[in-house]
Amino acid sequence: MGMTFGDAIEALKNGGKVARIEWNSENMCLEMYFPDKSSDTTLPYVCSVYPAGHISYPEGITIPWLPSQTDMLSEDWVLV
Repeated sequence: MGMTFGDAIEALKNGGKVARIEWNSENMCLEMYFPDKSSDTTLPYVCSVYPAGHISYPEGITIPWLPSQTDMLSEDWVLV
């Protein structure tokens, strides 16, 4: 058994990377980005990170992430 969604959010706030055991995308994880003075955003935000070589995004991609209800209620979150 892994962490709860709340635990995963706390890990992200502390600079960790997290993923769900049940996700089908190998090596995909979430990261929290913290804007700096040169950023267009003013608040932290969570992104899905697909590394280069990923089957869905061969060149890699980082995109904003929005959790599903299943993600929020799951307890299979892990640090990566």
